[in-house]
Amino acid sequence: GTGSSGTVVRAADLRTIPRALHKTISWGDGASTGPGARRPRCAQVGSLGPRAHLGMLWFPPYTCEDGGPHGRPHSEYFVAGRERIGQDSAYEQEGKVQFVIDAVYAMGHALHAMHRDLCPGRVGLCPRMDPVDGTQLLKYIRSVNFSGIAGNPVTFNENGDAPGRYDIYQYQLRNGSAEYKVIGSWTDHLHLRIERMHWPGSGQQLPRSICSLPCQPGERKKTVKGMPCCWHCEPCTGYQYQVDRYTCKTCPYDMRPTENRTGCQPIPIIKLEWDSPWAVLPLFLAVVGIAATLFVVVTFVRYNDTPIVKASGRELSYVLLAGIFLCYATTFLMIAEPDLGTCSLRRIFLGLGMSISYAALLTKTNRIYRIFEQGKRSVSAPRFISPASQLAITFSLISLQLLGICVWFVVDPSHSVVDFQDQRTLDPRFARGVLKCDISDLSLICLLGYSMLLMVTCTVYAIKTRGVPETFNEAKPIGFTMYTTCIVWLAFIPIFFGTSQSADKLYIQTTTLTVSVSLSASVSLGMLYMPKVYIILFHPEQNVPKRKRSLKAVVTAATMSNKFTQKGSFRPNGEAKSELCENLEAPVLGERPEVDIVGGSRRDIGEHRLQRGAPLSPTKRSGETGDLPSQ
Repeated sequence: GTGSSGTVVRAADLRTIPRALHKTISWGDGASTGPGARRPRCAQVGSLGPRAHLGMLWFPPYTCEDGGPHGRPHSEYFVAGRERIGQDSAYEQEGKVQFVIDAVYAMGHALHAMHRDLCPGRVGLCPRMDPVDGTQLLKYIRSVNFSGIAGNPVTFNENGDAPGRYDIYQYQLRNGSAEYKVIGSWTDHLHLRIERMHWPGSGQQLPRSICSLPCQPGERKKTVKGMPCCWHCEPCTGYQYQVDRYTCKTCPYDMRPTENRTGCQPIPIIKLEWDSPWAVLPLFLAVVGIAATLFVVVTFVRYNDTPIVKASGRELSYVLLAGIFLCYATTFLMIAEPDLGTCSLRRIFLGLGMSISYAALLTKTNRIYRIFEQGKRSVSAPRFISPASQLAITFSLISLQLLGICVWFVVDPSHSVVDFQDQRTLDPRFARGVLKCDISDLSLICLLGYSMLLMVTCTVYAIKTRGVPETFNEAKPIGFTMYTTCIVWLAFIPIFFGTSQSADKLYIQTTTLTVSVSLSASVSLGMLYMPKVYIILFHPEQNVPKRKRSLKAVVTAATMSNKFTQKGSFRPNGEAKSELCENLEAPVLGERPEVDIVGGSRRDIGEHRLQRGAPLSPTKRSGETGDLPSQ
């Protein structure tokens, strides 16, 4: 707290000041009680006689109230008459008395200078000073310059004012004693002795005595109703920054506030990096898968004319391998930095690889199904089972995927975007913008939807051909492949869409998608090709031509397969299959093992003769093999 010069009191009155004023600051005129203050001593009141009331001057409450030194009563002390107030007692002279004394001296010095000038060498007044001219005397008063009773110079300025001199005090309580301690002064400028000040607590920490503290950067002032000079400091929150002392404003959508919230800065942009832990597993599967696919392709090309490769349907096998390769290669496109080229390639190849794979598998399963269904009704071969027809059907299915992609490019050209919503956290320090291709979840499902349709259709045909004897072609491996693939994608869907609100959506969905595509390709590669590669490389004795079956043998197999399927409820499945295989291995009347029911014109001739019941003419045994008529 502060006070005027009137708040400064004598030491004798300090005990009456409330303790609430402890450590308060005040100031007063630069008054002084003069030199010579000593430790007070008690005096004998009785020696004062009729001036006994003056004895009160010698008995400060805190020195003589309970007796003098050595506990003697007041009456044992006396005043000798030579004592000086302020030196031989604890009495303190009123501080403003010095100004009265200095004023009297100023008048005396002025009269002395005036007498010296107007009455030189004269004692007493001369006619020029009788009477004294007040205006002239004022000039002499303003011209005086001497040391006052306190030792301070006494002068006046051109306006007749004495120079301002103020002492600065602090009311201090220490060890039970109280005093107004001078901590500084002001004479034309401030002289402050901080080390003499004392405060609660540590004693050196300055307290704050203001209505409101200044607001920190990033805080706005909210004025207090009815107190225009006081305010509360409110921090700018969320994505706000401080515009001025009273206003906070939200940063633009692609920016966040600076550390001290005095401005905005761009939000950092992230993407899936090649060295990210989320990319390690997809890249590993893709690299291993591509290497395995190339190994299978090289093996098949090298042993292209061997019976196992021919029996697998070389044309569709290579188409399927191309689709598997694209499935693995898609991983690199999904992790690469999104731009116009990368986003365009993602649209093309993400669904294309799967469409090629499942179109080839669907064509294979459909061919097997149609052959056995046709065999149940007649001995004529079904249409479109030649290699050329199979390729035409496969590429027709693939072309639908390409057509959909072209329409998508026309309606919505591909481009990359920065999504600031995915990772817009409550704390702006952790906000990030996600660089990605402009493909929504719905667009992605539409992109993969056609591949899913092919996969489901292929699975249906695999189920329908599950009763085909094990000695007939790839029906069983294709069935297991499709069942496993369906399980993979059934696990993919809840993971992909269940993390759509996650802060790590970019990483989780990309990893899930690429791993699912790679696993699907790995299932096809492992179940359909690795057993053949194993036989080709490690058991070449099994890679030999087998007796080629005529259409009549296929018809017989289809008929007996249907027959024993109906008996499944009466006989164990193993017995029915054994009997079926035994009947198929027995010679069929009129069958010529050399007849090729698929090989061009010879197929037509054979079919025609079979329909007429004519015997088939023998031909040279072909090197091709296969449980079904070879593709």
